[in-house]
Amino acid sequence: LDRRFAVVLKKQGITARQSASLLEISPGAAARILSSGRPAIHFLEQVEYQGRRLAKLNLNPSAVMAALEQYDILLTQVLRSAEGATDLAWAREQLSFCIVLSLNNAYYQVREWEAKAFYELARIELDSRSLSELLRRCVESLVQTYRADCGRLYLLNEDRSAWSLKAASPFHDAFSAQNRPALSKVLGKPAYFDTRRKDLILDPGWRKAGYSTWSMPLKLEGSEKVAGVLQLGFTREHEWLPREIEFLTAAAERCMRAAEKQRLAEELVQREEQVRKLAEHMLHVEEVERQRISRELHDEAGQSLLCIRLQMELIEQGLPPAAEESRVQLSEARSLTERTILEMRRLISALSPAVLEQLGLGAALRQLISRFRRLYPCRVKLQVPRLREVPHQLEIISYRLVQECLNNIGKHSAAKNVNISVSSTDGRLRLNVEDDGVGFDVGTAFNKRESFGLAGMRERVALLSGRFHVESRPKGRRTGTKIWVELPISS
Repeated sequence: LDRRFAVVLKKQGITARQSASLLEISPGAAARILSSGRPAIHFLEQVEYQGRRLAKLNLNPSAVMAALEQYDILLTQVLRSAEGATDLAWAREQLSFCIVLSLNNAYYQVREWEAKAFYELARIELDSRSLSELLRRCVESLVQTYRADCGRLYLLNEDRSAWSLKAASPFHDAFSAQNRPALSKVLGKPAYFDTRRKDLILDPGWRKAGYSTWSMPLKLEGSEKVAGVLQLGFTREHEWLPREIEFLTAAAERCMRAAEKQRLAEELVQREEQVRKLAEHMLHVEEVERQRISRELHDEAGQSLLCIRLQMELIEQGLPPAAEESRVQLSEARSLTERTILEMRRLISALSPAVLEQLGLGAALRQLISRFRRLYPCRVKLQVPRLREVPHQLEIISYRLVQECLNNIGKHSAAKNVNISVSSTDGRLRLNVEDDGVGFDVGTAFNKRESFGLAGMRERVALLSGRFHVESRPKGRRTGTKIWVELPISS
């Protein structure tokens, strides 16, 4: 009966390995187990095992059921002439029912196993914080999934001269295996290496231990070039099945995509860090240049204007009474020079407030608000409690932020009241600026070309890893504007 069944399966295009598994789940296999005195549960366990194997051999359930129907037809022909055949009908029905249930369970287990394995790889991709951690956890997951004894992941170096070990389970010291063109060609395809093909196993320790090895090439998306190889080692001979090859191929592709994303993300972080450091340097250069210009204005232009004013005053005093008209013109010129000197001092203070260097942030903000009140008819309330030790660079940034806020309020908001508060708690400096003027559309303001006020403030805060938030409404509604800034206090 088994021989006849094997012939029928061969005609239907069923492979030898699939046929062997189908024979193990047939009623004939059940009869052999029962006749040996073993309980029926042994047969059902065998059906589940062979069902999982059939699923991994990529034989779909409908083909399995069609094959079992063919066996049932052959069995019916044999039993026609046998005594007690009718007595077996009920038992055959019950057995067929149990086989179907066990097969359904086996196929479900394989699908569940694949889903869990892919979910684990997706979780690893999301949770990993570095490329080395991602590769290590991927190898550990695949070793556990296939119940391998160990796993290695190698990547080719830039000149493709050596395979460098990037991840291992269990842990293994890094090493490199020399590459050869022929080796790259062989390892460029999924393959199973037994102990007779030791030259294709990259880890020398595996060759000594006599491991059988699954080898899966790693390729970048959209490229046929081999970028690396994943090898799983087994202390026993463990052939792999078609569905396992498909799954491991998909898993390897996912690992490489995740690795490439992680590598690009790490490069982006490095570039952002370089940009941040460059921007910090530019801010420092800006402050140094402000100080240089203020010194130049004070030492050169400021002193020259004072001398001019003094000379005008001496000339004015030395004019005869008859030159009254000249005295009036000279007095007007002297007044203009005095106003220019005052404006020069205001510019010098705005460029580099000496009070910030000498007395700190609180005194500098009070001086800034005092000048603002003289220029705009607005009530300003400042709250600056005793600040804990704040780095000078952070004081400069905070001062510039308040300065920019007041400039925007004076130019655009038409506010009558402004509240400013600065505090430091829990290692963070908090700055709040609120006004009751006309609002604006925040998104439009940030996207407006050739307008760098709010965008510049946000960038300054981002450079210090702080938080910047603006709340306002479109113009025409006197809803006011609120700006919150939070900066970490660090050395």
